[in-house]
Amino acid sequence: MASILVIEDEENLRLSICRKLAKPGHAVLDAGTLPEARRLVESTVFDVVITDINLAGDDGIDLVRELRADGFDGAIIVITAFGTVESAVGAMKLGADEYLQKPLSLEELTLVVDRAIARRKSERRLRLYERLEQEKTPSTAQTLGESEAWTGTLALADRLASVLNAESEHGELPAVLLLGETGAGKGVLARRIHAVASGGDSAAPFVHVNCSALPASLIESELFGHEKGAFTDARTARAGLFEMAEGGVIFLDEIGDMPIELQSKLLLVVERGVYRRVGSTKDRTVRACVIAATNQDLAARAETNEFRRDLYYRLSAFTIRIPPLKDRGRDAEIIANDQLVRAAARFGRPAVGFSAAATEAIAAHAWPGNVRELINAVQRAVMLCDGDSIGPEHLGLYEGAGVASAPQAGPAQSTTNGIEFDFERGMHTADAIEHALIVQALKHCRGNVSKAAKLIGMSRGSLRYRIDRAGLDEHVNGQSKP
Repeated sequence: MASILVIEDEENLRLSICRKLAKPGHAVLDAGTLPEARRLVESTVFDVVITDINLAGDDGIDLVRELRADGFDGAIIVITAFGTVESAVGAMKLGADEYLQKPLSLEELTLVVDRAIARRKSERRLRLYERLEQEKTPSTAQTLGESEAWTGTLALADRLASVLNAESEHGELPAVLLLGETGAGKGVLARRIHAVASGGDSAAPFVHVNCSALPASLIESELFGHEKGAFTDARTARAGLFEMAEGGVIFLDEIGDMPIELQSKLLLVVERGVYRRVGSTKDRTVRACVIAATNQDLAARAETNEFRRDLYYRLSAFTIRIPPLKDRGRDAEIIANDQLVRAAARFGRPAVGFSAAATEAIAAHAWPGNVRELINAVQRAVMLCDGDSIGPEHLGLYEGAGVASAPQAGPAQSTTNGIEFDFERGMHTADAIEHALIVQALKHCRGNVSKAAKLIGMSRGSLRYRIDRAGLDEHVNGQSKP
């Protein structure tokens, strides 16, 4: 439901409009003069403003101009008397969304208000998606797997999502807590729950918030929005991420890193769907499913008062524990083979396949970074391999190794596929592989640094720094040797 301001100097018409709009459940306030309307706008957050153009000597167009100049991002509807359509067109140019002529049809007004609210909500979502750096799933590889541990997890997530879908229109939306190691697929599972719960509705928003990446000084404003003048740089009012998530899912990743002083406000949203923008005294409501995720032991942190117990109990009512990749049997091999084909197509490299030793090393490795680490390892191997098959050395693994570490004591130097590892001189495996990966990427992109940086997933500045540090300028700007 929306918060609506009606500005009309004809009292009977104003009251009729208010009664009509209040029936669906909208919160409606009214004003008979422009000064009265300005006072309400300063003290109240509105989603829709409906104003007559002729207001007892004042011009409603002035209010339209002022609202848009102050950053008002709600809908504005103007009402004009017959014969003053030119004024309505002028109001549209200044930022009004719709105009209606008198004599006014209240049924038509209701339709126009609903349409304006829907359009503004879509525009807010679009701005959100443009502003947020959405975490993208590398491929469907993160949903692959046939182990009982993984398929059981997916089944539980789908069942819970079905409950959320059933409760989306009526009843209380339960919060969901995803627990799992870094890279195990918490974000992937959250998106899966969103897809099932929304019934495939692509318009239902999915707002991903990395709580550990937001500065403590800004996290409240980012989550709940702020009013104009709430702090030094708040030149305009702005909607928060919870507001953007209306009707969908807000995914609070790394919830364990949220400042404890903010957790009480989060609890209020989770329990009652109520929050306030920074700098406002007005409560706002939101209906969105909260999915939280962490790799921390929230129960232990709650016991030591590092995390609010009441918030933990509220979030943990529906908990899904995501198994680490090392506990998923042959799933690592299945994911690796799928990712091999995808990486080969992406980088324009031959899909040569894994050697028997590489397959054994994949199965034996502990994968502390889970699926994310495996995907990165396969992509790197595809770039490095020029032979008939991918070996353990291309993956950064070694035969018989249970973890990704340097091999056991052996020859001081080892050469694999033209990459030399000098362990006595301190040439670490990661440095050597990075050096070779950069050279391969520059060759593949004919010395174009920007394209090479995009290919291997780092910023151009980071790659340029590594090129300068390693003295690889000969491979830049088309000077790469065959």
